[in-house]
Amino acid sequence: MKKVVRELKSLGIFRLFLVLSLLSTVTLVFASNGDGHLPKGKPSAAMNTAFNNYLNAIKSAGTNQHSIMVVQHGKVLVSSWMNEGAPEKEHVMWSVSKTFTSTAVGFAVSEGKLKLTDKVISFFPDKLPAEVSDNLKALEVRHLLTMNSGHDTDPTTTIRESGDNDWIKSFFATPLKHQPGTYFVYNSLGTYILSAIVQRVTGQKVFDYLTPRLFKPLGITGIYWDESPVGINCGGWGLHLKTEDMAKMGQFLLQKGKWNGKQLIPAKWIEEASKKQVESFPSWTRIIDQSDIDWGEGYGYQMWRCRHNAFRADGANGQYIIVIPDKDAVIVATANRSDMPKELEEIWNFFIPVL
Repeated sequence: MKKVVRELKSLGIFRLFLVLSLLSTVTLVFASNGDGHLPKGKPSAAMNTAFNNYLNAIKSAGTNQHSIMVVQHGKVLVSSWMNEGAPEKEHVMWSVSKTFTSTAVGFAVSEGKLKLTDKVISFFPDKLPAEVSDNLKALEVRHLLTMNSGHDTDPTTTIRESGDNDWIKSFFATPLKHQPGTYFVYNSLGTYILSAIVQRVTGQKVFDYLTPRLFKPLGITGIYWDESPVGINCGGWGLHLKTEDMAKMGQFLLQKGKWNGKQLIPAKWIEEASKKQVESFPSWTRIIDQSDIDWGEGYGYQMWRCRHNAFRADGANGQYIIVIPDKDAVIVATANRSDMPKELEEIWNFFIPVL
C-alpha cells in the first residue's frame, strides 16, 4: 500500500486523475460482476421489439412458458419469467441434465480417470448377466455418450417401472440388438450408466464431483439433482436449475470451457461434445416427423445439433439451452409445453434476425 501511495505522489495531477479514474472503473466492473449474476447488456431497439413481440405472441397463444433469457457477448440482453417461473426458482431440467453428465465425463477423461474407449462392463463386473453377449462386450463409454448403445428402443421406462432398484443390472440384462455405434436410440438410462461410471471412478456422485469443477466456478448455487434408489444421480434427468444457471452453462459451452479467464475443462472436449458425432436418424424418425429438422441435425456427446450452426441441450416439456456460436449468443428457456418443435421455431423466428 505504501508503495502505491509513493508512486501516486510521484505522478502529475493529470496523471493522478487518470489513475484514480481507472481504479474507480475497475472497482465498478468488479462490483457489477461480483454478485454471482451475469452482467447486463443493452439490447438494441430491434431486440426490444422482437422480445416484446415474442412475449405478446406466447401470451396470446396461452402458452405455458416459464422463462426466456437471451445472452449475447456474455451479457444478458433480455429476460422474463411468467406463469410458474421465477428468477430464483429452480426448474426441473429433464434431459438438459444429460449435458451436465456428459461434462462430468469430460472432466473425468481430462483427469485421466476414464477413457472414451473403456468397455462399459469393465466398471460393473458384479452387475453382468450370466451370459454376456458380444454386443454388450463391445459397448464403450463413447457409445453411451452418443446414444448408440445398441438398444433397439429406449429401455428407461420399462426398467424404472419394473420395481427393480438395480438399474445397472437391468440395463445390462436388456438385449443389445444392434452393434454398439451403429444405431441411434435416445436412451436416458444410458446416461444414468454414465453417471454411475463417473461415481465408480471418482468416488463421488456426479453432483458432488461437478460442484468444485463447474458449479462453484460458475456461481451456480442452491440447486439439486435427484438420485436413483441406490444413491446415484439420475444422470439423464433430475437436475434442477434456475434460468440464469442454464445461461451460465450455455456461456461456458460457448466459451469452450473457459470461465473468468481460466480453462476449466479442455476446449477440445467442448468442441467434440458439441459437434455432430453421429446421425440422429434412423430410429428417431419412428418417433417424430422428419419435418422437425432440429432433431435431425445430428447428435454429439449428450447434446443436439440444430439449425443456424447451433447446438443445444434440451429437456422434455420445453427446457432449452441453445448455444449459437455464429451470433456469440446463448438463449435459454423453461416451460411446461408439449410442442417443443414449435417453441424452438419461435425462438429462431423472433431472435435470430435481431442478434
